[in-house]
Amino acid sequence: MQKINPEGLELKESVVFVNRVSKVVKGGKRFGFAAMVVVGNGEGIVGLGYGKANDVSDAIRKGVVKAKKNLIKIKMKKRTIPYPVEGSFGAAKVILKPASPGTGVIAGGSVRIILEAAGFHDVLTKSLGSSNNLNIAKATMNALMSIKNIKEVERLRGKSILEIYNRPMQAREVISNEVR
Repeated sequence: MQKINPEGLELKESVVFVNRVSKVVKGGKRFGFAAMVVVGNGEGIVGLGYGKANDVSDAIRKGVVKAKKNLIKIKMKKRTIPYPVEGSFGAAKVILKPASPGTGVIAGGSVRIILEAAGFHDVLTKSLGSSNNLNIAKATMNALMSIKNIKEVERLRGKSILEIYNRPMQAREVISNEVR
């Protein structure tokens, strides 16, 4: 997937979690911090970053810098996703389904923050497997990156949408509801 240049975009930053980690050394324990940050413009562009440092503010700053380097553009259909998708990372699995207008984002934790930063308003989600926030967030990003529009499917298969469906009425309906 193509990366996006963050210059000129109004990005909102959201901290998903801050984790305190420790390292046992000869003189005792050394504490550090890890922060997961999501940045997005609310119009289909979102990025995820994970920063580690000895101070919370430095960890968040590093996370924001990494998130801006990992910006991606997500295909949206009005205020929801065009079709159900699944994403996995490690033992975490996330299922995202489109919802009717007015439903809202039915999600918890890191999934909700990512979807709201991307600009989705009506999505149903289910998280399966691991409850590790980092893995769930990466699984959500994998699911969002796997969304394709009609033109990409046509190009990958080497056929037009009419040939794929082989039903003119249904193909016209799909084309009229095409994802931006």
